[in-house]
Amino acid sequence: MMTINQLEKKTSLPDPDRQSVGIVREVRKMRLEDKFDMIGGAVAGLSLTFLLFGWFTPLTSDVGFVVVAFLLFLGVYALLISFRSGLQDIKDRLMTVLLYSAGSLLVGTLLFVVTFTLFRGQEALSEFNFYFETMELAGPLDPLSMGGIFHAIMGTLMQISMALIITIPLGIATAVFLNEIGGPFARFVRTISDAMTALPSIVAGLFVYAAIITLITHQRSGFAASMAITVMMLPIVIRASDVVLRLVPGNLREASLALGATRWQTVRRVVLPTARSGLVTAVILGTARGIGETSPVLLTSGVTAVLNLNPFSGPMISLPLQVFDFVKSPEPNMVARGFGTAAVLLLVVLTLFTAARIFGGRGPGQLSVRGYRRVLAQSRSDVRRMTQLSKDRERAAQTALLPQQTQLQNLPPTSPTDEK
Repeated sequence: MMTINQLEKKTSLPDPDRQSVGIVREVRKMRLEDKFDMIGGAVAGLSLTFLLFGWFTPLTSDVGFVVVAFLLFLGVYALLISFRSGLQDIKDRLMTVLLYSAGSLLVGTLLFVVTFTLFRGQEALSEFNFYFETMELAGPLDPLSMGGIFHAIMGTLMQISMALIITIPLGIATAVFLNEIGGPFARFVRTISDAMTALPSIVAGLFVYAAIITLITHQRSGFAASMAITVMMLPIVIRASDVVLRLVPGNLREASLALGATRWQTVRRVVLPTARSGLVTAVILGTARGIGETSPVLLTSGVTAVLNLNPFSGPMISLPLQVFDFVKSPEPNMVARGFGTAAVLLLVVLTLFTAARIFGGRGPGQLSVRGYRRVLAQSRSDVRRMTQLSKDRERAAQTALLPQQTQLQNLPPTSPTDEK
């Protein structure tokens, strides 16, 4: 056994004065060597691709050129990194490049779709009547200065509004049931909702056509289209809300219950406010799925060229269905109207998403200006109330002591004889 003195002799602490401090480097910034490796890999990959496609092989595909150039870039980039780093650093740099490339590809695809849609529909978008007229008096051969899509805009807003009125409370309530109550029936409901997320849209349209139009209304209508959209949106909202509510820490529920709150109060005041941002995202995902549906709306709402503000009677067209009706025409003006309608649909979706983020997209603890003022006013009211309560207690205590003081003052004075 080693004694304490022997352990103290073998143990030595480094002298902090002799420790050399290295160069402090920003983790999120690239060093000059890293930039050289990336630029050199890109130049070498492009050069080798040009040699392959222009000299050595008879390849002519543009997509193949991009794919081969990217693969050669990865190979040369990994080779350059290996000169100064190990295998782990090579894997890390390659994975970073792949992730940035995937994000750039996604954003580039979105920008291409939006730009191409705006470019093809600019002739229709530049006409003022395109937004405030209908196609009731315009035909395929008429110029773009006649007709518009006002009836389709109103139809889309009415259909998606009715679908959201049903989907939001039902979807969030189902997600709360799955997380807060549970049980065998909850597992069954979760399985059904997961299976319905892959439901083809045409099946939802056929279901609503057979259940509502054939048996009840006997005509296509905006209400039937909103029911078909609800069938498509509901599984998305339930599934996304279920995942969000699972992320709420369990200790928040336990703390609320320990303070004496009921289960419903815990859900209403703790769980739902904590998951508010995620629930808004779930609603946005469901809205994105429902607002762009065409096939169920084609079966349930019908095609019309006039404005119909009654969702329970007569056909009511929507923007996706109007796009389909426009682009199937061989006339260039109708195709331009179709791309212009698609651009308006993108604008409507962007507006809805922005509004949802503004009104409900804040995380837990993040208050708006109005909410901050309301909390500040409530705090000031609490301070005044507590101050007034403290004064009332002091006044009550003084009032209770006043009779005793009066009684003591009315007592006769005692003499030395009486004390003896």
